[in-house]
Amino acid sequence: MNINQLILKNLKKNLKNYYLYVFALIFSVALYFAFVTLQYDPSMDEVKGSVKGAASIRAASVLLVAIVCIFLLYANNIFIKRRSKEIGLFQLIGMTKNKIFRILSAENLILYFSSLFIGIVVGFSFSKLVIMILFKTTGVEAIATLYFSNQALTQTLIVFVVIYLLIMLMNYSFIKRQSILSLFRVTSTTEGKIKKITIFEIIIGIVGVSLIVLGYYVSSKLFGGDFTSMNELFMAMVFILGSVIIGTLLFYKGSIRFISNIIRKSKGGYLNINEVLSLSSIMFRMKSNALLLTIITTVSALAIGLLSLSYIAYYSADKAAENNVPSHFAMTNIPDAEKFKTLLHEHDIKYREKKIEVIQVSVKTAQIMETPLEELNVGTDSMTLPVISDQSVEGTDVSPGQTILTGYNDLLQKFMSLKDFGPLDLKGKTEVIHQQYLGLKKDYVIPYYFTAGGLPTVIVDETIFEQLKKDKNPEIQKKSSLYIGIDMINPEQIEEADRLFAAANFNDQQSSRLEMSGNQKRNMGVIMFIVGFLGLTFLITSGCILYFKQMDESEDEKANYTVLRKLGFTQSDLLRGIKIKQLFNFGIPLVIGLSHSYFAVQSGWFLFGTEIWMPMIIVMVLYTALYSIFGVLSILYYKKVIKSAL
Repeated sequence: MNINQLILKNLKKNLKNYYLYVFALIFSVALYFAFVTLQYDPSMDEVKGSVKGAASIRAASVLLVAIVCIFLLYANNIFIKRRSKEIGLFQLIGMTKNKIFRILSAENLILYFSSLFIGIVVGFSFSKLVIMILFKTTGVEAIATLYFSNQALTQTLIVFVVIYLLIMLMNYSFIKRQSILSLFRVTSTTEGKIKKITIFEIIIGIVGVSLIVLGYYVSSKLFGGDFTSMNELFMAMVFILGSVIIGTLLFYKGSIRFISNIIRKSKGGYLNINEVLSLSSIMFRMKSNALLLTIITTVSALAIGLLSLSYIAYYSADKAAENNVPSHFAMTNIPDAEKFKTLLHEHDIKYREKKIEVIQVSVKTAQIMETPLEELNVGTDSMTLPVISDQSVEGTDVSPGQTILTGYNDLLQKFMSLKDFGPLDLKGKTEVIHQQYLGLKKDYVIPYYFTAGGLPTVIVDETIFEQLKKDKNPEIQKKSSLYIGIDMINPEQIEEADRLFAAANFNDQQSSRLEMSGNQKRNMGVIMFIVGFLGLTFLITSGCILYFKQMDESEDEKANYTVLRKLGFTQSDLLRGIKIKQLFNFGIPLVIGLSHSYFAVQSGWFLFGTEIWMPMIIVMVLYTALYSIFGVLSILYYKKVIKSAL
């Protein structure tokens, strides 16, 4: 057999065994090329001010390169070790290390650059779909075209040629530093199998769980008023990050083996075939994989958390706009309102109008605050709040001595939470009116123009409102004291009315709910698009890495399956244990990653939107479903190994 035949034979064998690696490489190249193409696509520039995502996409492409580079280097490391005996045999028959390296390089050259070429073709084919998804996500009305960029092609080739050179350098270093004897032993030493659990492992396992729980606890207090300065908040975030990551590493190094050992001892050492194939394997291999699993868990949690937060902001856009603009259109002066109503009449758009008079009043809130204002460094015991009459709010009626608040921003509530009742003083220019605060309602009744960034609105009796109106302090009043809300009777005419509103070029004091919602969706849509694609890339690469590890383990354990088959155990008997093993191998990093992301999202979701459960559940379910595919593939590979064990 000449060297060309040898290369082709090895290439065929590697392609058959590592098809998922080839798929992941093609996928990575395709995604990167499509991403880079976005930077140079003219349609991105032609959308007039709608999407400013070129810089974000450029930054994402750098992160994408880092993810793909780490994945390819790690996968290559697994494969080169898997072929150590083959390399040793080549040396035994007289091949020099340089010749072996040239053979491996030729194989990699064909496999790698074939995948690179296919990936570029696939990336080009789907580049139009990618930009269509971006436009759909951001709500931009633009035409996506199939565009081939020579600059994107050059950039992709440079990046993946550099990665190929790094792979070759890794292979050369491996072959040069290994002796023939070590090449035949390398697969048996890659997994540091430890048969006896030590006291030290038990201690680090307990410490690991404690650090994770402590990190969760501090995260739950992050925005609850316990940290009042930015320095304290930053240090708390650093502590949470360090505590959870270190705790996760220690958990994999000690906790799982400790728990598994307890289960084994509870059975008196008598394990059935399912427990032998699952529990014992996890006990002896988890520690050597601790660092890899920690990285996968941490980055998974980061991907799920960021995608959840960006989707929360995107999902909450309509609700946030509704809170900030209670009517379809909010006007603050009569001339602009009359101009807009004239436009609506001209286009036969029917509407409803309501007017609410709003005054600004200094309100002494110290006695109804859960957290003393002194601790918040406010410097005063009063806040300037908008006040309206109860007659302006349908279904609301308060007595002259009573006050209720409504429409308090979720974020501000975390820092300045209110009690359920208490005394409240309304201070005019010369008089102070004592009121009894009865509680907080969620309804938003006036636009954000009057509420100073999310502060609550005070609702008082009509007589009290008239009294405050006569005694109002002119120094704290807004330019306008009138809210004119305009709602479309026919919902199908809202978009047409919004176009008329935009064409009128009103100032910033006049607001459109649809426009505000669209702006937030455009801004968060770009972020969600980028995070989603990066998360998908990491999901594919990390899933492949875990799959490759299971391939490696299955080959190491093949002799055990042969013995068990000879003892009379069927394929079904062995597969039941393997399924339990894969449930743990893939399930533990997934569950811990989901747990980390859940507490991360819970600690600060209110910074991004008004809805949490539905966006977070959707992201977690999709991630779990896609992640589970690799667990199923690993079971199918084990099935093939078990079948060939006899």
